[in-house]
Amino acid sequence: MKKIFLISLIVSVAQFAQDKKLTLEESLQLGLLNSRQIKISESMLRSSDEKITEYSSQMLPKLSLDAGYTYMNLNEPTEIGLGPIPTKVTNPFYLYGMQLSVKQPIFTGFQLSSLKSSAENNYEAMSAEHQKNINNKAFEIYSAYWNLFKTEKQVELIEEYTHSLDEDLRKTKDFVDNGLATMNDFLKLELQAANTMLQLIDAKNNREIARATFNKSIGLPLNDSTDIETNLILPQAQNFNYDELIMDAIDNRNELQSVEFKIKSGEDRISAANSDWWPKLYASGNFYLYNVNAETFSMDNQRLQLWFAGLSLSWNLWNWGYTSSRSAQAEEEVLQNRESLELLKEQIEIEVYNAYLTLNSNVEKIKVSQFAVLSAQENYRITKDKYDYQLATTNDMIDAEVDLLNSQTKLTISQADYELSKVKLDLAVGKRIY
Repeated sequence: MKKIFLISLIVSVAQFAQDKKLTLEESLQLGLLNSRQIKISESMLRSSDEKITEYSSQMLPKLSLDAGYTYMNLNEPTEIGLGPIPTKVTNPFYLYGMQLSVKQPIFTGFQLSSLKSSAENNYEAMSAEHQKNINNKAFEIYSAYWNLFKTEKQVELIEEYTHSLDEDLRKTKDFVDNGLATMNDFLKLELQAANTMLQLIDAKNNREIARATFNKSIGLPLNDSTDIETNLILPQAQNFNYDELIMDAIDNRNELQSVEFKIKSGEDRISAANSDWWPKLYASGNFYLYNVNAETFSMDNQRLQLWFAGLSLSWNLWNWGYTSSRSAQAEEEVLQNRESLELLKEQIEIEVYNAYLTLNSNVEKIKVSQFAVLSAQENYRITKDKYDYQLATTNDMIDAEVDLLNSQTKLTISQADYELSKVKLDLAVGKRIY
């Protein structure tokens, strides 16, 4: 029933993606649902959970059953035995029986409890890794989404520019026909229109590449004509405290939590390795039931039935350094994880600092780009008015239009980069971004 529901959900979301534009939230939902990396991570998490059950089961009594059947024909000799009266052999001979055994570890030098504790800490480490994998996948979707947004806006802006150039060409042709402009002015605009068409071809190609990358990130076919819906929010004044960001990252980053649990797991494996220095004590019990066809040897049939219970002790007195080597390996692994933890903290500090600076930089870029767009729009309006009365040259008109296109493109890029940098800072400090 759960599988049917999951399949229905996937189909409905995929159909939804084809029917309308995808928002960022819908893209995240679809991408995380279809992600193979997350499915692999979930499988590894379930596997580590089963490891806990494996070691827990070894602490409980083990019940086993052995049974057997033997059939034999003795053709030669027909009589066996010593002395004047040998025993006559009657075929066939058969034997069958069973053995029921129970064994309970009482003391194993803390081996089983250490292995179980190690498995539990390893599960927590895998759980933290799983959350990190989901966050990383979500950031991949964010990046693909905003990259597609940038390429779509670039195509849109260039197409608007081509329409503007078409209008300029029409006006300039009228000016040429009326002797108000030279053919050279018209040819300059035609050349600019051709170059812009080349830009548009490249922009559309980049858009399709970005769309394919986005489709791949959310689990759709590469050639799907997926569209996105974006609502840009103007940057809000935010005063981040860098020291607080670092503390949040140290407290929340899944990678740090994972390594910390791996250190605890390694310490438990040291205890498990040292368990061979201790004796191991087991309680056991057995029940035997056998039936023997003794008529083969001219005897009455026999039925053997017995049971016993007891304690067994084993102790490795000398194993040529095997125990100490295992213990040393486990200790070195813990040392490596501790050093990795400190190294990871340093890397995270750099990552948080870079994300912090990038976000502030993108906020300033948006402010400057907005001012540039306003200036370019006003410059274009003035130049266009002058050009309509032939008070401005064709070069002036082309420059004004190109400046407007470039300023609008930079603003679009800055807005998308700002949205992505916000998510990157949240990711750097260990926040959940999905």
